[in-house]
Amino acid sequence: MNTLSYKTQSARKQDVKREWHLIDAEGLVLGRLSSQIAHILRGKHKPSYTPHVDTGDYVIVINADKVRLTGKKMTDKQYVRYTGYPGGQRFATPQHLLEKHPERVIEKAVKGMLPKNRLGRQMYKKLFVYAGDQHKHQAQKPQELELKLK
Repeated sequence: MNTLSYKTQSARKQDVKREWHLIDAEGLVLGRLSSQIAHILRGKHKPSYTPHVDTGDYVIVINADKVRLTGKKMTDKQYVRYTGYPGGQRFATPQHLLEKHPERVIEKAVKGMLPKNRLGRQMYKKLFVYAGDQHKHQAQKPQELELKLK
């Protein structure tokens, strides 16, 4: 009996070939943008995707200060953090965060979409977010990436 049998190929850490992608966030909706970035950081856009190996690519995001939020999220959404002291719970809105640290809005959104383990922390390190249209990764020759956002 001659049946075809195919073996599933698992990617290995040393065999992963990473690329650099450049995304312009100007006018894009935060949630839709973040889910696409997380998809690329995890490596799910590649046929060699393996859940237990970091197969993702590097992502550079520019114009983070010009990202959009829909509805009343700019004023109603709250980011909560805790200082570690009694009564040390602090709140911030996206509007406040965009004024002081515009990169953090995208960083927080993407980080929340990655796995909560060592692998997720490793994937997160491949994200570089900049408020303006300048970045310091010209030497890596990043490819401009057009996202298909609805």
